[in-house]
Amino acid sequence: MQTHLSDSSKRLARGDEAQSILRSCVHCGFCTATCPTYQLLGDELDGPRGRIYLIKQVLEGAPVTASTLLHLDRCLSCRSCESTCPSGVKYHDLLDIGRAVVDAQVPRPLGQRLLRQGLRAVLPRPALVKALCRVGEVLRPLLPAPLERKLPAPASIAGIRPPPRHARRILLLEGCVQAALSPNTNAATARVLDRLGISVEPAPAAGCCGALDYHLDAQQQGLRRARRNIDAWWPAVEAGAEAIVQTASGCGAFVRDYGHLLQHDPHYAAKAARVSALSRDLVEVLRAESVEPLAVCAEQRVAFHCPCTLQHALKLGGQVEALLLRLGFSLAPVADGHLCCGSAGTYSLTQPALSRRLRADRLQALESGAAQLIATANIGCQAHLGAAARLPVRHWIEIVDAALDQPPERK
Repeated sequence: MQTHLSDSSKRLARGDEAQSILRSCVHCGFCTATCPTYQLLGDELDGPRGRIYLIKQVLEGAPVTASTLLHLDRCLSCRSCESTCPSGVKYHDLLDIGRAVVDAQVPRPLGQRLLRQGLRAVLPRPALVKALCRVGEVLRPLLPAPLERKLPAPASIAGIRPPPRHARRILLLEGCVQAALSPNTNAATARVLDRLGISVEPAPAAGCCGALDYHLDAQQQGLRRARRNIDAWWPAVEAGAEAIVQTASGCGAFVRDYGHLLQHDPHYAAKAARVSALSRDLVEVLRAESVEPLAVCAEQRVAFHCPCTLQHALKLGGQVEALLLRLGFSLAPVADGHLCCGSAGTYSLTQPALSRRLRADRLQALESGAAQLIATANIGCQAHLGAAARLPVRHWIEIVDAALDQPPERK
């Protein structure tokens, strides 16, 4: 499409990038067919094509209104539209640029500001989230069922990562919310990788990947977290760590983008590109290995929910399912597997009504195939689905770990 960006937009750090993305869009509308919010609301401005047009208007100098902010806020950033787009429009990059401009011009209501600031203050701090979970455990009998089901199961706290002892070493991003809500995920990862001769090397100084801040009106804070993680990982990268692995696909999608987001930073551009190149989702590591040493005894029928970040951002749709089949699991059919569950980072808290509608649709598809449990690959999806599902919801690596042929001392 033709663009006529305003002088102020041309001066933006990513102004040229925005113009290039806008011009790559031909407004064909294929994206609307796979947009979850367009399917729910039927409003052109709540689909990718409409949001692209809104951002175009903003960057061309049109007045920015609360309505503009609302329609951009309703976007899940699921990137399903990118998987559908025949022109390769980098919608998520344009959305990030547009949101930053709109956020700077439209003041949010006090309630929204407090919610977003509260989420940014709490969720990236694992120790604080764990402390709140401990309080929640004490109050568990008094909590409403949806909130109670978000707490980690007491048994999930067991499991200690084995010490590094193999020649092959990987770094593991332990995450922030996941460390509190699903602490067994990383422990299970370490046990499975240990069976395959790969040691997990901790990086205690690494913290939140930065995605939460970046997508909650604090892009510069998100990038500062990215730089801190790069600094934390860099000694091990120089020492020969073969990969930086994420067990939460939401974190993985953002780490994979470090190189792009920091490409103009003279101090971090090269390092960020190297970190992004080393970034791996856990399934990428396991699919390249011979899984025979795992000796899995797979007896459960699993419905797999593929997170949007795994299939649309990382382009790894179908990979976990293929691995589970290799390991002998039986998979239940899941209709419309490309659709979002409504978690989308903090979307379930900032847009709860839409999020619940999306979750209800996803659970209907996941629970209709006679599965015994639901597996996923992202802590946000796991917690969101688990709060309403009739079936247990686990990270897929926990299911694999539980099915291992355990040695006598671990039985």
